[in-house]
Amino acid sequence: MCVVESECHLIWYIQAFGGAGTGINEQFLLFHIDGAQLGLRLGIWSTASELAAKTPPERNRYVDFLRAVSILVVVIGHWLIATAWYVDGQLTPGHLLKSHPQHQWLTWMFQVMPIFFIVGGYSNAVSLESAKRKGHGYAEWLVARLHRLITPLLVLFIVWAGTALVMTLLDVRPVVIRFTSQAALIPTWFLAIYIAIALLAPWAYSLWRRFGFASFWAFVAGAVIIDVLFFAFDIRWPSWSNYFWVWLAVHQLGFAWRDGRMGSVPLLLTYSALGFATLYALIHWGPYPLAMVGSPDENLSNTLPPKVTLVALGVFQFGLLLSLEGPMRKALDGLKLWTGTVLVNSMIMTVYLWHITVMVIFGSVLYLSGGFGFHIEPGTSDWWLTRPIWIGILLCLLFPLALVLSPLERQGRKPGAAVPAAWRQVVGAIMAGLGIALLAMWGFGGAPLWWLDDTALVLVVAGASMSGLIWFRKS
Repeated sequence: MCVVESECHLIWYIQAFGGAGTGINEQFLLFHIDGAQLGLRLGIWSTASELAAKTPPERNRYVDFLRAVSILVVVIGHWLIATAWYVDGQLTPGHLLKSHPQHQWLTWMFQVMPIFFIVGGYSNAVSLESAKRKGHGYAEWLVARLHRLITPLLVLFIVWAGTALVMTLLDVRPVVIRFTSQAALIPTWFLAIYIAIALLAPWAYSLWRRFGFASFWAFVAGAVIIDVLFFAFDIRWPSWSNYFWVWLAVHQLGFAWRDGRMGSVPLLLTYSALGFATLYALIHWGPYPLAMVGSPDENLSNTLPPKVTLVALGVFQFGLLLSLEGPMRKALDGLKLWTGTVLVNSMIMTVYLWHITVMVIFGSVLYLSGGFGFHIEPGTSDWWLTRPIWIGILLCLLFPLALVLSPLERQGRKPGAAVPAAWRQVVGAIMAGLGIALLAMWGFGGAPLWWLDDTALVLVVAGASMSGLIWFRKS
């Protein structure tokens, strides 16, 4: 826990999603506890339970549940597919999907970023509705969204910049610095594009309110055109725009969910079946690879940059999951399941940002201890039998770290703090997003020019400062 002068204020929050017309669309429930008595009197679970019990009945708890589950699935998936074992006496890092491509079908379950973007669309719709009722403009709405995304990210980058510097001073091989930092920062690519989608969310929502599902199909059409240029004409440079077309299309489905436009359970299952059939056809008869994450072919991937297959995957997954909304919302009325959901969501960004760092540190300790556990060949029955142990240990290591660092994502802006002009926030967010994307791609020491990774870090910090998001600023 964060302890300052013997007192810690642990802030658990719920961003309450109310039904239309309830007037309770967004509120923060703050629960302050003396740090010295936290473990003795209430405990973490009891604290979350008390907050969960105060949840307004209008809140769609299934949204929070899907957010928590989708991120945990991503975390476990990353821990599962990362491999390392000794080959001819040398520890060799690898990728399960490349060394054992027969397991690529697993990515149809573990690639759940479409679900997270759909949940993001729902959340953005709720917050935009709330901002409109309160008379808040774009700047007031945006500063809160950016604060929750960028603030916890800054610590990760600064820690790894310092770590890379120390490793350099200790004469650690540059390839090791590059590999470890790049591995730890790869997950941040998601935040770079999510920040861009947040900037565009009010515009996308206005399109939804005016054109409905036609706005979804317009974005899908953009993704299809880009893919046709990529595969049929070998024109690849426009494919990076699919980071917008694909994820904006998926994001629109969150608006549809919020407005109750997704239909009945039979219709949802029909959507899911059509999404599955489309995805199967694109892969079986089309040029797309099977894996929804990575690919044995370095020059062809469904995610780098995104392809229209991710939209089909999102429809397949979302139709199936949304068909379970009724019984799941009843289950989430139970205090235990909802308390677990609240607890995970209170530290969800921290868990996502630091899970690879924890794996890198733990792997380094094992390596320095003689390579314990790295002598089992990935993909074998013995390797699979040890995966629950591997994942369990990493969860035990990640959880206390998340408790320490998660207050960064839960703290709100100081009451009465000045709201930066919208143009400042947009420019700053673009700068930060560009820096995040470059660091996710290169790590520290992997840039084509030695000074570019440092420049990328400066972009992140300067962009956050320009947007008024540096956590120690009072304005």
